[in-house]
Amino acid sequence: MNNNDFIIRRETVNDYHNTENAAREAFWNQNRPGCDEHYFIHVLRQHQDFVPELDFVAEAGGRIVGCVMYAKSRLIDENGSEKQVLTMGPLCVVPEYQRMGIGKALLGHTFPIARELGYDVVINFGNPDNYVARGYRSCKKYNVCFEDDIFPAALLVKELADGALDGRKWFYHPSDSDHPCDDPEEFERFDAQFPPKVKGWQPSQEEFYIHSHSVING
Repeated sequence: MNNNDFIIRRETVNDYHNTENAAREAFWNQNRPGCDEHYFIHVLRQHQDFVPELDFVAEAGGRIVGCVMYAKSRLIDENGSEKQVLTMGPLCVVPEYQRMGIGKALLGHTFPIARELGYDVVINFGNPDNYVARGYRSCKKYNVCFEDDIFPAALLVKELADGALDGRKWFYHPSDSDHPCDDPEEFERFDAQFPPKVKGWQPSQEEFYIHSHSVING
């Protein structure tokens, strides 16, 4: 697919349900049986950390086939100095449009806008195979970790400006915008708005488990 076959544009209120359905189609059974990324999108838009200027969808043939969103998050160094950064995600493309450059285009479109908004670091928690080609590097290489000096293999960092991180240790504090996803009853009520789908297992779930539970030592 070339860039003439799809467009990237800001999401509108009228797109909300279709964007959520696209995320549901993209993530269903990928990381676990079923998914909740579509519900996360729904609650993220209402959270104070949501960055609406970076809310974009990909459209092909009048259909929303992908999206990307960002939230504000923080890095705090050992002296308590704070740096505001972005957490990217969800980034999704519906299965039949994957491996066509849409995800790459969504990131390529939004990274310069993020820089114009004053952000110079983007963080993502995901499969490195999907992101290192887009300029993400291991959190260990930038000395970015969770509390207790935990460097997850899936915690990825991208500098939007060279030297934005100077080597000091930074502790990553993500937004709490995903906390409503911990309420199973609210999630089930929301998910009931969409067509029934069968939950099941597939190998990508084990791959995600390995990446998300691995840490880098040394």
